Amino acid sequence: QVQLVESGGGLVQAGGSLRLSCTGSGRDFSSYAMGWIRQPPGKERELVGATIRSGSSTYYPDSMKGRFIISRDNAKNTVYLQMNSLKPEDTAVYYCAADQSLHAIVVLTPGSWGQGTQVTVSS
Repeated sequence: QVQLVESGGGLVQAGGSLRLSCTGSGRDFSSYAMGWIRQPPGKERELVGATIRSGSSTYYPDSMKGRFIISRDNAKNTVYLQMNSLKPEDTAVYYCAADQSLHAIVVLTPGSWGQGTQVTVSS
């Protein structure tokens, strides 16, 4: 199973931007759909977005469209989450996710999870 390590979290002021990175181990990174899932404090996990193996198509829930951009660089075994115009309600632990199926990520049941990275947006 692919192992995932996130980085790039931290404290950001409202309106700012942050870029998270997730690096996967293994030789078959490009065979996985990848995504990001977050869990705000006291709330359930929710999907940020998910991208297919090639990265040519990405799905975002309506609530995430416009401010969050997922990209991937299979040559570097890395997927990114660019977050813009951050709001305090974006404060959450952000998890990288991987699965052979894009659907599994969309319904919050990926086969692999990263350890999570904390993003805190201050006002």
